[in-house]
Amino acid sequence: MGKLNNDIRRGALLQKGRYVARFGDGADDLLAAQALRYRCFVNLGGAIVSCDGYDCDSFDDGCTHVLINDCVSGDLVCCFRLLSLKNGAEINTSYAAQFYDLSGLNAVVTPMIEVGRFCMSPDVADGDVLRLAWGALARVVDDRGAKLLFGCSSFAGVDQAVARDSFAMLRDGHLAPVDWAPQVKADETVRFSDCGALKDRTAALRAMPSLLRSYLAMGGWVSDHAVIDRAMNTMHVFTGLEIDAVPPARAAALRALAT
Repeated sequence: MGKLNNDIRRGALLQKGRYVARFGDGADDLLAAQALRYRCFVNLGGAIVSCDGYDCDSFDDGCTHVLINDCVSGDLVCCFRLLSLKNGAEINTSYAAQFYDLSGLNAVVTPMIEVGRFCMSPDVADGDVLRLAWGALARVVDDRGAKLLFGCSSFAGVDQAVARDSFAMLRDGHLAPVDWAPQVKADETVRFSDCGALKDRTAALRAMPSLLRSYLAMGGWVSDHAVIDRAMNTMHVFTGLEIDAVPPARAAALRALAT
C-alpha cells in the first residue's frame, strides 16, 4: 500500500487530507477512470455504452483526465476530463457540439475548457472530494489561462416531469447571454419556455446535479433547452461559466482550494 500511495502522490496536482487529485498518466489510469464512469453511468444511471465494463468514447483520447484517489485505500473516488480549446473557433470539436449549435461561441477569442464525464464513487459521501475537484479545476484554469468553462450538466433519467421545476428555475434566472446562446441541434429536446411557472424552488434545486448548482452559485448560465440523450439516460443542459464574472469572494475561495 505504501508504494501505491507514493505512486499516487508523485503525480499530484493537488492534495487535501486523505485525497489527492492528479492528471491521468497512461492507459491504466484511463481504464480506471472509464471503469468508474461505467459504474456511475451504466450500472447506476442506466446508460447504454458500447464498451463492456468501461464507459469510453472518441473524445477520451483528446482530453486530459483528472483522477482523485483516496491515499489511504488507493481507490479512485472521482474523475473528470478536460478538453482545452484555443478559442471559440474550435468549439465544434467539443462533446457538447454533438447536441447544440454553438456557433454563437465561435467569436470568443480566449482559451476555454470543456469539463465532461464528471462522476464520484457512490461509496464516497465526503464533501472534501468535491472541494478538491473544484480546487484542481481552478488550478488548471489558471495554468491554462482559460476564460470560459463549459460542458453538459446532466440530469438523471429522461422524465421531463421530474426536472420541470428545475428547468423553469433555469429559464427564469440563468439563461446564457443572447449572443452566445446555444441553439437547437438535437432531434429530441425540452424547451424551458414550455415548462410552466416555477412551483417549488427547493425541489428545483434538489433535482439539479450538484455540479450544476456549483456553476450557478458562481454566476454560470445555461441553454434555453435540454437535450434528451436516451443512450446515456440523461437530459443534458449546456452550461457555461465565465471566469472573469465569478464573484471575487467565490474566486478567492476557489484559489484557496487550489493551493
